[in-house]
Amino acid sequence: MISATILTKNSEETLAATLESLRSFPEVLVVDTGSADRTLEIAKGFANVRVLLKPFQGFGKTHNIASSLAANDWILSIDSDEVLSFELAAEILGKNLDRSSVYSLDRHNYFQGKHIKYCAGWYPDRIVRLYHRKTTRFTDDAVHEKILTPNLKIVPLAHRLIHTPYRTIDQFIHKMQLYSTLFAEQNREKKSSLTKAIAHGLAAFFKSYILKRGFLGGKEGLIISLYNGHTAYYKYLKLALQSKMQTPNPE
Repeated sequence: MISATILTKNSEETLAATLESLRSFPEVLVVDTGSADRTLEIAKGFANVRVLLKPFQGFGKTHNIASSLAANDWILSIDSDEVLSFELAAEILGKNLDRSSVYSLDRHNYFQGKHIKYCAGWYPDRIVRLYHRKTTRFTDDAVHEKILTPNLKIVPLAHRLIHTPYRTIDQFIHKMQLYSTLFAEQNREKKSSLTKAIAHGLAAFFKSYILKRGFLGGKEGLIISLYNGHTAYYKYLKLALQSKMQTPNPE
């Protein structure tokens, strides 16, 4: 038996499609961290969904809380803006799962209705999301968390996970703000500077637009590459400013 777990906060735009793709799963556990929109109303409309309210403790720790509260040991961790294809849902439910393995999904990222096949972090994008909670767990990282895989076999699943992370430019800006803040908090022991922030920003843009061929993706490739560059810049800028605030002034 498999429990699907989802973290939500103000996810009304995408949650219904996510939950619809999980109707065939015995349990879907939605852990909400403070929605003020119709997220909870939507979740409660699905018979196989159980909703819990928990404070947000960073992505990694909150994912592990969700896993610990699920009814089943096999966990499929899905984001509220991801949709399982019919074929992927059938593949997962029909698979003979092995506790010594974790399973990776082939995530297809979409922006403005297009499958993005370029840009760093967008393509290819295979992610481990199906695991046995007595064998492994998520890291405790506040952001960029991942499932630990030492000594475990990573088995690739064949079918698509459909991901629509951004539907408006406002959502790009919101996630940039959130992720850069969490990064700075998570790495507070590291040193940074304005020069490092600029260098990381330029390097991220170059990697995404040139090395990962974002230029072949038209305006979408340019927008995503600029976003990647700006996110890297603000991550290290916030880290630099945070470090400066923590340094005591000499008397």
